[in-house]
Amino acid sequence: MQARVVVFPIRRGAWCFVRPRAPAPATSASAAAHGALPPPPTVRDLWRGISAGGRTAPENAEAVADFVADKMNTAWNGFGSAPEGSVKSRIHSFGLKLLSRVRPSEMLLKSVTKDVSKLDIVYPASINPRLVRRRLRHIAVRGASVHKKWLYASICLLPVTSVFMVLPLPNIPFFWMLFRSYSHWRALQGSERLQLLVSDCPGKWKALADKKKGISEGKDGDKEVTPWNLQPSKRLAGFLERRGLDEGLDCDTISSICQEYNLDKIDVLKYRDLEWPSSASRST
Repeated sequence: MQARVVVFPIRRGAWCFVRPRAPAPATSASAAAHGALPPPPTVRDLWRGISAGGRTAPENAEAVADFVADKMNTAWNGFGSAPEGSVKSRIHSFGLKLLSRVRPSEMLLKSVTKDVSKLDIVYPASINPRLVRRRLRHIAVRGASVHKKWLYASICLLPVTSVFMVLPLPNIPFFWMLFRSYSHWRALQGSERLQLLVSDCPGKWKALADKKKGISEGKDGDKEVTPWNLQPSKRLAGFLERRGLDEGLDCDTISSICQEYNLDKIDVLKYRDLEWPSSASRST
């Protein structure tokens, strides 16, 4: 699988790392219009897949985690469609406020799944490509350390928050910690994958090629093809030209960049408005 990431400085001392928005699948929309969407997986389907064998223990654990996450996402969407002013609607609004505090780098790391074997890196042509790779390696190494710490912390808090189950209200703290545990786990996996993709480790590249067949050796058998593809963009450099980075890029420039590369403006603005570097040690 090939992924694309757009990298550019957005403020003095702060960079933006964001992936383009995925296009809406037309087949799913068409199927939904005709009522032909497949039914969601059930517990029986999950158990059948686990008991059938052929998968390792980590793969089974990942299947269970994805199943729980899918159910939580379905329930969350139900809260969002609840009547305005209801308890579910208020819980949904409160949850959105919590989600808005999540660091934007976590969204990038979660999107780098284990299936990604090639990374296209779009960056301003005026910037040294070695600096771009160094920045990506830094966010990967730091993300692995931060999300591992918060994964353990979130898991440890699950038994504590489970005591609120006795209350007649939805146990928001428990489900929030469960969601954060899953998010940190995914971000940790993404950090390790990104670090592999942008680091100088030919031995691991060969193992990646053997498993995913996304990277192959050169025709002469000696030259190795790197898992990253640097794509300098003069267009992106033009957006940044003569723009002052002391206070960050202005909204008009950010809107133009987002439109050009199909980026989520909210995620990009989070990078600009994030406190640097005072909050660099915080992640929730």
